[in-house]
Amino acid sequence: MKAGIHPAYNEVNVICACGHTFRTRSAHKGDIRVEICSNCHPFFTGRQKLIDTEGRVDKFQKKYQKAREIQKSKEAAKAKV
Repeated sequence: MKAGIHPAYNEVNVICACGHTFRTRSAHKGDIRVEICSNCHPFFTGRQKLIDTEGRVDKFQKKYQKAREIQKSKEAAKAKV
């Protein structure tokens, strides 16, 4: 390798959201934080994590419930006329 043109290649800690840590070498400065690693990824573990999408749908429904009630009352008023 030519001297002076390459970045420093040092050991860094990789920290996963699951708590697993390991050391690797990288040109990145400081620790690297990741959301998923080979210790918790479904492909490597054989376990599937279920994401609670139903909670998101309920949150959306509650947010727009009032707007739907207003729309229904307007339609009912038009039907009476």
